[in-house]
Amino acid sequence: MGSSLSAARGFFDLFDRTPTIDNGSVDGRQLENFQGQIEFNQVEFSYPSRPTIRVLNKFQLTIEPGQWVALVGRSGCGKSTVIQLLQRFYDVTHGKVCLDGVDIRDLNIHWLRSQFSLANQEPILFDMTIAENIAYGKVNPSLEDIIEAATKANIHQFVISLPQGYETRVGAKGSHLSGGQKQRIVIARALFRLPKVLLLDEATSAMDSYNEQIVQRALVQAQTEDPNRTSLTIAHRLSTIHSCDVIHVL
Repeated sequence: MGSSLSAARGFFDLFDRTPTIDNGSVDGRQLENFQGQIEFNQVEFSYPSRPTIRVLNKFQLTIEPGQWVALVGRSGCGKSTVIQLLQRFYDVTHGKVCLDGVDIRDLNIHWLRSQFSLANQEPILFDMTIAENIAYGKVNPSLEDIIEAATKANIHQFVISLPQGYETRVGAKGSHLSGGQKQRIVIARALFRLPKVLLLDEATSAMDSYNEQIVQRALVQAQTEDPNRTSLTIAHRLSTIHSCDVIHVL
């Protein structure tokens, strides 16, 4: 009985906890003409669960509108943390992160996150059709736009080879697909949204070198077709970042 009461107390304490970042807030600015400039200004950060371990220390990086920047460094140096801070999943300990010179803490949280599209090393798919996964979150998407995004991600030919094509269900967590196929669908989803800022966190890590080269060429072409889009890539393979405008070592 005592352990049950203790567990219940902990459960209610969790519900009563006030989040540091209010994800439901309607406050904050929306930039009317966001150009795509990103600045990390003397950023220091430690995860709340490990406050004594500093992940980033006086991190400085400026990405100009339309630039394609790569972040490289050893495992655990904070590369993925940079992307999490940019989307404001955490607030910096010191310093600031800015979009077009405006501190992201002063921006509307929903508007802020809508400017980004992320494809990461752990692809998240839902037990829906391929088309629904690519267009996830979009109301009344067109098949033409879905196919265009899939083609850029080098998954279209595979999809049309399936008996049900884009209506093929991928299974729970994409269980009917290989790792590389799942990642290409996630990249297609990211491109489908036509984001102002594209974030790629080891997005081609599960692909063999042949498919990685094809997708990389497609990403270069996509960047060429939309030169106003800012892109930030995290990668270990040199082949993934050789086309970037800037390579920043953490």
